[in-house]
Amino acid sequence: MKNHIKTFWTIAIMIGSATASFAQDSVKTRLALGKIEPYEMEVTYDKTSHLIFPTAIRYVDLGSSYLIAAKAEDAENVLRVKASVKEFELETNFSVITDDGRFYSFNVLYSPFPEALSYDLQTMQKSVDKEKGNDVLFEELGNTLPSLAGLLLETIYKTDKRIVKHIGAKSFGIEFTLKGIYIHNGKYYFHTQLTNRTNVPFGIDFMSFKVVDKKLAKRTVVQERPMIPLRTYKPLDEIGGTTADQNVFLLDQFTIADDKVLLIEIFEKNGGRHQTLQVENSDLIKARLITDMNLKF
Repeated sequence: MKNHIKTFWTIAIMIGSATASFAQDSVKTRLALGKIEPYEMEVTYDKTSHLIFPTAIRYVDLGSSYLIAAKAEDAENVLRVKASVKEFELETNFSVITDDGRFYSFNVLYSPFPEALSYDLQTMQKSVDKEKGNDVLFEELGNTLPSLAGLLLETIYKTDKRIVKHIGAKSFGIEFTLKGIYIHNGKYYFHTQLTNRTNVPFGIDFMSFKVVDKKLAKRTVVQERPMIPLRTYKPLDEIGGTTADQNVFLLDQFTIADDKVLLIEIFEKNGGRHQTLQVENSDLIKARLITDMNLKF
């Protein structure tokens, strides 16, 4: 009888061990399906390595105190990395998240003579399958992937269609027009164009979006609600003489009361040729819907 009991418990333990091992292997298999392959790089103590990312760096996490890293001054997409101690022997790592929602992982070893000190991540991405990129959801974009938001901004800009024909402003040889309002996944995309018909360049100081009362729109505004763009297709710059340029702005979805208007204003740097567009609620609710089937519009 004792032998039977001993045999029973031996079998039970073997089955339990096998089940646990299978469960662990199953978890490992599932994790392997989502594995992010890291980039391999070397760093040293006496020299600084630089990594150039396609968009601005939003987050950096270092795996150990063996590394020090910081964004380069006046360059939001350049990361400086170097060893904080000489000849560290253990491999370490760091991770980076950029504004376009890309997640990057790096494994790092120490070398007194690294093979390279500068890396262009945009060029590296072109040589591999970009679909392997890992999108990170940002709170301000909700369920919209940053890469998709970027694609929509680019597509609207490059397609360059004028679907809104009645909203514009013109003075001092400067023409400011709203070419389109699009909506996708709870977000507005405003497509604008600035045309300079003079020989004097128009330096852009800043643009603003704000909701005001109609009766105050043409006077000094006391009560206003600023609308901050979540993304801009490209930085605001300068419109040269007798040239035109466009841009696209991403904002949260909103509507306004009939007694209010949305003002889109562009201000000239060191100048007075400011331009203002007025958008009413009837224009907002006619925004063209973007679906995954008509990304080319």
